[in-house]
Amino acid sequence: MSASNEAEDLMKKIKKAAKIISSAGPLPFPISDTFIKILKYYLDDEDIELIKAFKFKKSMTMDQLKSKLKDLSEEEIDRRAAKLAKKGFIFNQPSSKGLMVYRLLPIVIIGAFEYTFMPKLPENEAELERLRNIAVLYEKLMEELRDSIQERYDNFLPMFQQQPPTDRTIPLFKNAEGKTIPINKSIQAEEVVLPAQTVEEIINKFDDIAVGNCFCRQYRVMLGGKCEIDAPMEVCFTFGKSAKHVVQQGFARKVSKEEALEIMKKAEDAGLVHKAFHNASDINKIENSICNCCKCCCDTFGLWRMGAIPMVNSTNFLSQVDQEKCVGCGTCEERCPTGAIALNADSKAEVNSELCIGCGICAHFCPEQAISLKEGMRTVFVLPPRLNK
Repeated sequence: MSASNEAEDLMKKIKKAAKIISSAGPLPFPISDTFIKILKYYLDDEDIELIKAFKFKKSMTMDQLKSKLKDLSEEEIDRRAAKLAKKGFIFNQPSSKGLMVYRLLPIVIIGAFEYTFMPKLPENEAELERLRNIAVLYEKLMEELRDSIQERYDNFLPMFQQQPPTDRTIPLFKNAEGKTIPINKSIQAEEVVLPAQTVEEIINKFDDIAVGNCFCRQYRVMLGGKCEIDAPMEVCFTFGKSAKHVVQQGFARKVSKEEALEIMKKAEDAGLVHKAFHNASDINKIENSICNCCKCCCDTFGLWRMGAIPMVNSTNFLSQVDQEKCVGCGTCEERCPTGAIALNADSKAEVNSELCIGCGICAHFCPEQAISLKEGMRTVFVLPPRLNK
């Protein structure tokens, strides 16, 4: 086969793999030239052969994979899966019963994109240049997603409205001086069991804890940007099986509960939002990770603002402003990650409850201690802005 025919054959294979990878994720990325170019940085023929086995089922056992890849031994299948895990496309961890399960990961949220930018950046210039090139392609892919959503905005509305919360906000309960933020507690029905409301509660659940670099922030660095608040980089936490996975693949490092709490304290001091993620996006299931997000770098906030995805967040708190104490300094408006608080005509801060995710950042930095948190479980659902009106 000639070189041109081989290249054409590989392109066809990658397009098939792209459709399978896209179907594994929550975002409807178009199978564009950009998508294909990204995959060419990662995949070779044997990677693609394994990915094709996941066409109709995204999680499989070894026996199920063997039934689809009859010419490959268990050792070879496991080797290829391990190789794809290192690239961020396979999650290979045993179930609670000890049975190894292989799950295909998406290109974005949480998959190859996140795991590419989570490890410490390489010192080798050639490897850095490769990451920069990949980052530029990912940026274009996000723009293509936005354009696709905007072109068929009304068609996507039913899908948006059925989307479960992507994450759950864990609020900051101390202000910048270390004083407790006032909480207006509501009476909860006895049968209602709330998920953990502090990072300490979550961390204390787990023996396996890992921390990696904020993939959103490092992605921005690779695009030539810089965090506006110069937030700490190593603040991306995973727990349990997810922690074992990222440590095994070299995406993050294992930490003790004590070190995890120290890092969380630094994240709070920097004004980062704690966002917890749950298995199956169900807040009644156990947490698997916590991101510590700034409004300038976080891709969840960024994709919403640019018109690509809705903001769907679970929270148990809502900010409230004491109008008598507020002096209209604007600190809360500047810090709020969702634009939920702003000065009114009387130069007093007002909260838009439809946008407030209850993160407590406004209360944390309020110099007058004029902001408290009202308790009450709710879901914040905000459609992406419609750009083509």
